[in-house]
Amino acid sequence: MSLSAVVGETANQSLPRHVAIIMDGNGRWAQQRGKIRVQGHKAGVKSVREAVSFAARAGMQALTLFAFSSENWRRPEGEVNALMELFMMVLGREVDKLHQNGIRLRVIGDIARFSDRLQEKIAKAEALTAGNTGMTLNIAANYGGQWDIVRAAQQIAGEVAAGRMAPEQISEATFSDFVCMADLPAVDLLIRTGGDHRISNFVLWQLAYAELYFTPVLWPDFDEQHFSDALASFVSRERRFGCTGEQIRTLIAGQQSE
Repeated sequence: MSLSAVVGETANQSLPRHVAIIMDGNGRWAQQRGKIRVQGHKAGVKSVREAVSFAARAGMQALTLFAFSSENWRRPEGEVNALMELFMMVLGREVDKLHQNGIRLRVIGDIARFSDRLQEKIAKAEALTAGNTGMTLNIAANYGGQWDIVRAAQQIAGEVAAGRMAPEQISEATFSDFVCMADLPAVDLLIRTGGDHRISNFVLWQLAYAELYFTPVLWPDFDEQHFSDALASFVSRERRFGCTGEQIRTLIAGQQSE
């Protein structure tokens, strides 16, 4: 079998259906350039666009981005306020483009703590894209994996108390129905930029069998090449054929031209 055939067969079978990314390193990127931290978050928006475009072209079913954790409220008030304004701006500016490309947008997390204005923007963006059948883009905002599991347990407890479920009916499968993104495949690949080797309370239940990929690249510098290298690493672990990032990019480009 030719190399191209091996790469094609391998990637078609083994490219991840669902990728989650911890977008770390924005603040350090800015500090290295003598800028305030929020400038790093603004620079990271370009990497978000590239990641979404690449994931959609790769035929992924879902991409989940960790935008704001429940622990991020501990950051300086000025930075938090700037992040909220940036979130508002990006939602307003990007949602039409997502809609035009058939991408469904969802925000996962406890959004009740956000301003009424931001909650309204989130609701409108989700409603606009709800009927789209392409890739699902999940933005995790005020999200924590432990919060997700506790919320699921509370909902199940409510079902049991109401007599709609018996305790013996609770299984891994039924529990999965109550966590965020229950209608999507579990996360196949977690990417973390910025050099740290931890998952920081991100989609804990959904990561049960995920491959983990850590890169020192700071998020504003994370581009299509870095993303394809992460996918190549995933494919080589899954199928043991050792595809390169360049081969993955060539395959995806070929699929788009068919």
